Amino acid sequence: MPDDSALLDKHPLVLRAYKYALNPTPRQARLLDGHCGAARKAFNWGLGWVKAVMDQRSAEATYGIPDELLTPAISWSMYSLRKAWNRAKSDVAPWWAEYSKEAYASGLTQLATALKNWADSRKGKRAGRVVGFPRFKSKRTAVRSCRFTTGAIRCDERYAVLPRIGRVRLHETPAPELLDGTARILAATIRFERGRWFVSLTVEQDTPARTPRRPDAVVGVDLGIKSLAVLAEPNGEPHTVPNPKHHDASLRKLGKLARRASRRRGPDRRTGRLPSNRWKRANAQRNRVHHRVAYQRADALHKFTSAIAAEYGTVVVEDLNVAGMLRNRRLARRVGDAGFGEIRRQLAYKTEWNGGRLVVADRWFPSSKTCSGWSRESQAALVRTRLPL
Repeated sequence: MPDDSALLDKHPLVLRAYKYALNPTPRQARLLDGHCGAARKAFNWGLGWVKAVMDQRSAEATYGIPDELLTPAISWSMYSLRKAWNRAKSDVAPWWAEYSKEAYASGLTQLATALKNWADSRKGKRAGRVVGFPRFKSKRTAVRSCRFTTGAIRCDERYAVLPRIGRVRLHETPAPELLDGTARILAATIRFERGRWFVSLTVEQDTPARTPRRPDAVVGVDLGIKSLAVLAEPNGEPHTVPNPKHHDASLRKLGKLARRASRRRGPDRRTGRLPSNRWKRANAQRNRVHHRVAYQRADALHKFTSAIAAEYGTVVVEDLNVAGMLRNRRLARRVGDAGFGEIRRQLAYKTEWNGGRLVVADRWFPSSKTCSGWSRESQAALVRTRLPL
């Protein structure tokens, strides 16, 4: 009788995401937009309800009312919010039956996560920057997104089947794993970005265990602006990876299109003026260049991180203060174009997929001052730090 645990070790289950552009019909585009609007409606309603109860309790407390006599507090869990939504949806959204229940659950899940992050940040349980209280989502500026976790979700040749929307044509052929059933689809997220609709399929996939080509090799990755990275091995010559600088290569074209759009009659929210058709065309041309730059950057970073994760058993990167670098107006554009944070994020999961490990060096470790031969801090570097030379 085969040992299932041994089989699982050889073929671990991995969560992956496949993202594809959609080519919906006008009717399907309206349904996609409507589902995202339904998610936004549920989010705003739940936030308004939570905020009203919190404000009421705060107002009552200012009058000296005992805690046990205050308006009862409400739970912020997704299940409590969804239960309250089901009681009120007929009054606040009479059209609720036109869209999938997953749309409303998606908005309430986002709200529950946002409230939990805010509460954990206040209590010091969450690392990173302080998280503010959730804000209402605007129809104009909010990202249109919705997540499906139940219902008919599958890939059929060049189509993606989504609940209540039907078969939406994909811009490209999906991966074979999605067609032959070896990847089990857990969720589908639709999102409108860069002028078109996308679907991201979260799957559970049985993948064979991988091993880097050099499992005992260690490489240090020093990220920079002039060169994207310098790869250094303990007993080898440093290897420089040039920075493609995709954004810099398109600056001249972007400037030309920006000037063209500025000469057209654009929208004005203060007066309610609508943009002209010529401005819409010019703005679409400018956005198309921005989208191309983003795709070029993503493609280059994925190829770079995949090659490193597949080659070395141990990858060492520095814990860079990317947020601080972006506050420097002289470095912000170059740092954002290089994608330091994205490189570290991709290396984190790709090294795990390939059987390697990622080591993050402390940002205060004196790597530049340490002698490679003696493994001690250079005396000249110590003098420079002590004297204003």
